[in-house]
Amino acid sequence: MEIPHLGVSNRILDSLPTAEAALLKPHLKTFAMVQGTLLQEQGDQIGHIYFPLSGMISLLAVMKQGQSVEIATVGREGTVGAMSGFGPRHAFTRAIVQVGGAASRISTTHFQEAMKKSATLRETVARYNEGLLAQVQQTAACNALHDLEQRLCRWLLQTQDRAGGDLITLTHEFLSQMLAVRRTTVTLVARGLQTAGAIEYKRGKIRIVDRRKLEKRACECYKVVSQQIDRHLPGAKG
Repeated sequence: MEIPHLGVSNRILDSLPTAEAALLKPHLKTFAMVQGTLLQEQGDQIGHIYFPLSGMISLLAVMKQGQSVEIATVGREGTVGAMSGFGPRHAFTRAIVQVGGAASRISTTHFQEAMKKSATLRETVARYNEGLLAQVQQTAACNALHDLEQRLCRWLLQTQDRAGGDLITLTHEFLSQMLAVRRTTVTLVARGLQTAGAIEYKRGKIRIVDRRKLEKRACECYKVVSQQIDRHLPGAKG
């Protein structure tokens, strides 16, 4: 469903000079991102590039037997599928809307035409892809080396940054899929964070009560990923 522009923005689009932005603007369509919507499937040819304006998209690695784990998240600081601007690409990951919001999308055909005409756009996409790769690498290390409470706190902080508010609508089952652990395990850890006064959880909604407590309990990966985003993207922090 296409919707009017909501007065929110995407950091990559905002960073482009007027001439380069004009190459994209006529072809961008803004639509509502509904939680749980599949935007791209792993292995499929990429047909659209997505620029979140609010909310968050999860990138999932999917195994042959159907198990999946989140390897990166994308909010209004980034984009999904932009490397297809250099030529036809197949998706390495499944992309699913994790936190509802809005996004602008453009077909790969129009995006490739713009990339051919703009060295600035090519450089911006390449730099963002470097930052995304750094996030994937850091997430892999985090999943292997840090305990679940640290990872959950890191994940909640990242999600709050993208959601733009204290309330996050997510079930423990959805969290367990993102973190690749049992739902009962997520429940126990979330209960501990609630007892500590960091969050409140009720009926599929998590409210961040004390961000500082989450920051103290999170691993260093949250700050590392945030720094990588700022290092690879121009403009003010998204």
